[in-house]
Amino acid sequence: MAKQKIDRRALLRGLAGSTIAVGAASLTGALPASAGGGGRLIPQGHMGIQLYSVRDKINEFGFAYVFDELSRIGYRQVEFAGYTQGNVGTITPQQIRRLLDDNGLKAVGSHRGLGDFRNNLEQELDIAEILGMPTVGTAEAPTGDRTIAGYQKAAEEFNTWGAAATARGLKLYQHNHTVEFSFAVDRPDVRLYDLFLELTDPRYVYLEMDLLWAFGGARKYPGFRPVDYVNAHPRRYPLFHVKDGVPLPDPQQGNSYLDVEFGAGVIPFTEFFTELKDRGQFEYLWEQDTAPSAQPNPPGSLGAAERSYRRMRNLRRAK
Repeated sequence: MAKQKIDRRALLRGLAGSTIAVGAASLTGALPASAGGGGRLIPQGHMGIQLYSVRDKINEFGFAYVFDELSRIGYRQVEFAGYTQGNVGTITPQQIRRLLDDNGLKAVGSHRGLGDFRNNLEQELDIAEILGMPTVGTAEAPTGDRTIAGYQKAAEEFNTWGAAATARGLKLYQHNHTVEFSFAVDRPDVRLYDLFLELTDPRYVYLEMDLLWAFGGARKYPGFRPVDYVNAHPRRYPLFHVKDGVPLPDPQQGNSYLDVEFGAGVIPFTEFFTELKDRGQFEYLWEQDTAPSAQPNPPGSLGAAERSYRRMRNLRRAK
């Protein structure tokens, strides 16, 4: 668990001197704090990070160092993408919890595989309790079987897992990519995301909306607005992934967007969050899948984390 040595002053120089070309008032609508334009759109104390965004730093330097840096930046919530730290050494959930507490951080969720829930559900819930997180979920699609029957079977699984989580005071959630907004292969009039919402019990199964991939779904499989799902089912969405992106030339390619640093893309966060009801009940987690490789290193992904935090903090209502 010992921290590896790193030149902190060199890292901070890198953070300050980064030349990533991101406009503070980009198409996301992020205005400088001095520009006014109303109150913050992301409530104070609800800004967090999906740790997958800084996975390279965790693997290189460990949780202790990364948590210290995230706390310095201002993050207060973290969502896990695994409980290992590369070659730094083994670490237990109890040790991770102590590091969270020491740095004033709160675990608000974790991405686990469907196999983890099928084979080790109680262990996964044990770890969630140890880390003090209120929710635990998966970033996998409910199933690779994109038929009505396939989603019916998947919903039954999620309802069973969710009931077990609820019995222990936890919430189970599913995180979307773009494909969940496609249509059933045997019923092209049925959107799979709608089917999953209908078939899962709202008492037991929740959703984390990845905003970039939801907008990707609306571009690739049009006919809905992401914000309408949340406003229609606000209690089912405890978490957001606040992820920015730029459209791929072919809207049918991949997730339809390439993710980029917050503020460098075109996702209309101002409009989305302005329309959102009861903004204070959600957790807003910055994520950038490409952060470890998309900017100079050092500071690398932690530089993207710091710049993105500042822009999220300064996101204001449109005048």
